[in-house]
Amino acid sequence: MIPAIGKAGPITALLEGEVNLERGESPSLTYRMDWDRKRITGQADGLEAVQQAAAKILRTDRFEHLIYSSDYGTEWQLVLGKDRLLVRAEIRRVISEALLQDERILSLENIEVSFNGDHLTFDCKVVTRYGNFQLRKEWNEDV
Repeated sequence: MIPAIGKAGPITALLEGEVNLERGESPSLTYRMDWDRKRITGQADGLEAVQQAAAKILRTDRFEHLIYSSDYGTEWQLVLGKDRLLVRAEIRRVISEALLQDERILSLENIEVSFNGDHLTFDCKVVTRYGNFQLRKEWNEDV
């Protein structure tokens, strides 16, 4: 942490709203995305921010954008369009690996992968530091 200089000298305590990065904590406050209108519409924090982060991770192809580390995003090309037996096993790993990179997400529980014709559904409970939420992702492609 770079100390701020005040009238009485260096300020060594954390500033209001500042996160102690030395303990490995990341800030949760972020911009709120309106996915339909493709706009930023305010700010999100806590559980809402984690839900948005999970959605963003699942929308981002891993290794495709230099702005993100090689740990960020999902490797859909490993499962989509493959044999269903492979998809059923691998999609759990691919999504778990992608989401658990976020230190706010503690675990994924009750993971279900189901097929209905060419329709694939992934459903799970995401356990986070801020609470839990249900995550559902659907594809209508030939999987």
